[in-house]
Amino acid sequence: MARAAKLKHLLFMGAGASIAVLTPMLSAAQEVSGDAERVSEDSIVVTARRRTESLVDVPIAMTVQSADQLDLRGATDITALQRVTPNLTLQVSRGTNSTLTAFIRGVGQQDPLWGFEPGVGLYVDDVYIARPQGAILDIFDIERIEVLRGPQGTLYGRNTIGGAIKYVTARIGDEPKFSLRANAGTYKQIDVIASASAPINDLIAIGGSVAHYSRDGFGENIFTGADTNNKNVFAARATIEVTPSEALYFRFSADRTDDDSNANHGHREVPVSPLFAGAPFNVPAECLPVLESEYDTCAGIGDSGEVITQGVSALAEWAVNDQVTLKSISAYRDGVTHSKGIDFDNTPAPILDVAVPESVYADHQFSQELQVLYEGARVQGVLGAYYLNASASGAFDTILAAAGLTQGTSGNVDTRSYALFGDFNIDLFAGLSASVGGRWTRDEKLGRVFKANYLTLGSPISGVPSVPVQILTDYTAEKAFEEFTPRVSVSYKLADDVNVYAAYSKGFKSGGFDMRGDATATPATADGYEPETVDSYEIGLKGFFFDRRLQVAVAAFRASYDGQQITTQQVNPSGTGVVSFIDNVGSSTINGFELEANARLTDEFSVNLGVGYVDAGFDEYLAYLPNPAPPPLFVHADVADQRQFQNTPAWNGNFSATYNRDLGSAGVLTLIGAMSFRSDINMFEIPIPAIDQPGYQLFDADLVWTSANDHWRIGVHARNLSDERYRTGGYNFPGLAFGDSVIGFYAPPRTVFVSLEARY
Repeated sequence: MARAAKLKHLLFMGAGASIAVLTPMLSAAQEVSGDAERVSEDSIVVTARRRTESLVDVPIAMTVQSADQLDLRGATDITALQRVTPNLTLQVSRGTNSTLTAFIRGVGQQDPLWGFEPGVGLYVDDVYIARPQGAILDIFDIERIEVLRGPQGTLYGRNTIGGAIKYVTARIGDEPKFSLRANAGTYKQIDVIASASAPINDLIAIGGSVAHYSRDGFGENIFTGADTNNKNVFAARATIEVTPSEALYFRFSADRTDDDSNANHGHREVPVSPLFAGAPFNVPAECLPVLESEYDTCAGIGDSGEVITQGVSALAEWAVNDQVTLKSISAYRDGVTHSKGIDFDNTPAPILDVAVPESVYADHQFSQELQVLYEGARVQGVLGAYYLNASASGAFDTILAAAGLTQGTSGNVDTRSYALFGDFNIDLFAGLSASVGGRWTRDEKLGRVFKANYLTLGSPISGVPSVPVQILTDYTAEKAFEEFTPRVSVSYKLADDVNVYAAYSKGFKSGGFDMRGDATATPATADGYEPETVDSYEIGLKGFFFDRRLQVAVAAFRASYDGQQITTQQVNPSGTGVVSFIDNVGSSTINGFELEANARLTDEFSVNLGVGYVDAGFDEYLAYLPNPAPPPLFVHADVADQRQFQNTPAWNGNFSATYNRDLGSAGVLTLIGAMSFRSDINMFEIPIPAIDQPGYQLFDADLVWTSANDHWRIGVHARNLSDERYRTGGYNFPGLAFGDSVIGFYAPPRTVFVSLEARY
């Protein structure tokens, strides 16, 4: 009770302080409220609510980055959003180059296990990307990216419990366009991105983009000599737009990304025991100590890797009349990962290796969404129906050389999702509006899991002929999950450019089956895990002040999080390897606030500020713990006071200053200096000092010249100027039997590159 009272006090104290600071500005805002021309010129236009409207009018906490903003900052992929968005974690997952870890306000998914639902929805042109593999999207040929915080199920095809990231590509215009960009930088970085589009006639327009990103590694595998943390990515997108009449519009798109970067085995954080220097392991002496560079490894499992993701989509719009538009979004996507596996021990010996077949992971999805959009004088909204048919599969061997044991795991999960959703905004009277929405979701899942022990270093999964000596898991099961989730909000315009709002929304993420579950250690794994829900309450203010030279958005929120799905991996007390659990551990309370501000101090100089705060704590955490007197091997216990939220720093933020110098006919010179920070971060719910990341700051700088006719742009972009070495992920398997495999995965060091861009 004392903790809850303290959290409530902090939440409303932060909100109250923010509103107190902003209230004196309202008179200044009202003085310029009638300046319609400036409103049209300066307002940021978004489609967060499936219709075009000003960012100020949307009763949702969100951050928007335009294509030009990202271009000036030299952003190459969507992880750059973490540097400019409060309470967002967006990083490359541990052990990968292209799998996404995403958290918003403490809600997300770190475990990239196949078939596991992400907590943050990623959309490319309103197409939901069901899996995190291959989701580190490179930024090219876009119009903007929107980050929406909090549950968004009443507006989007797939339920999004933590928030949504909308990647919006640019539509083809009325005139031919062409752009070519080249980047060259440290670590032999060479990027080439080309885009072109043109109307063929009044009916058809076509467009396409290709990009190739390459870079040497930040480190080296000193056992094999291969690069680590390198990049070798090819991406392409093609679009055909057909406009038979003013009322009809069709868009057909196809994209493919092929990531041939080497495997990322991470960096060993503790020394290898000298016991492994002798037979039968024979770990070389140079691989025993902690390697000096955070990007070096001694892994022996192999370095090659490939991740392919591709898809096609079709959008159809019919403007029935001035008020009603019908829309259909159809899409098919698939992905496959080719890899040697993950070397957890970071040595040439198979002390703790995860070996995989040639195709370790594969998925495909078909989705169909239908929308009815209504735009009336006092009522605006959307009604939608959504269907998803998806399948994901994978297989791997966990090799434990010290025990002469391999644990083989394989499985797949099929998902069918059905949903009806709607959200309507009603203008009640001058300045006051209300939004009411709801969503019905039904998810049906079929899981198949097989897990067995083999007394060989490998199994048929990794190509080693052998017979299982113990079947741990072998089941096929089905489950269905159904939920109704509402959303309501009220907003009031204090002035034409100042909006305050209060909102409630509920988010839902369905349950499923643990593809790594050990039914011998925890028989309940065959029953699957249950859904999780979030009840989110939010108040906020958005607006322009001081003759529109200051733009501010502030939000305070409180969320009740129930049934959290959390993955735990630990040593099986029976000695049969590593046991994985996905459990609904209990409940928690999340409080916090966000502040974003942009101030145009002079016509040439402006500053941006973003601050996020999250106070997240478990109210109940039911964990599986080894039973001191088995059977069973594990028992449930409440350890809420011993657990912390992962990937959720209490404080995070960013500050940047931009100087634009108009050189007349010689163009415009832009200088940007930026700092972002994050306080202490836990990689998992259990504190692990060896891999948890202390707070850090990052400093970036950009110098960009743009020609007067906007045809040419030259930039110099520096990232992480102080060369901060900070972890974004880790693995923790301590103990001699596992070779004390404590591994950290590090974000890029200091990098600098030059960009040259031609645009016509």
